[in-house]
Amino acid sequence: MSSQTGASSCVSSSALTAAPTRHSVYLCVLNWAFALFSSTRLLTYLPTLWAIHASGDSSQHSLLTWLAWLGSNATMAAWLYETNNRRVNKVIAVTCGNAVMCLATSAVVLVYR
Repeated sequence: MSSQTGASSCVSSSALTAAPTRHSVYLCVLNWAFALFSSTRLLTYLPTLWAIHASGDSSQHSLLTWLAWLGSNATMAAWLYETNNRRVNKVIAVTCGNAVMCLATSAVVLVYR
């Protein structure tokens, strides 16, 4: 996701001299939509964490599933970082945030086993 694709930044150096294309506007909107929904998703982990803590029982939660989601988010963040010329952007940040929440959920599942 280089700035040439519009994914890492909604304003590229070429956009300063020329009108944005439909595709670059689309990529900008898509980038912000992904960041918004992924940021919202960060909040959706909280009810699961609270339910496990409140009940003291994590038997209904698959540790394997949470670890797979952790691995998926962590490797996606790493891949995005590498394909973005080793620069962090909002998409990478929220993907890392989701990995952290999966790690937290995995830890709570383990604690209550």
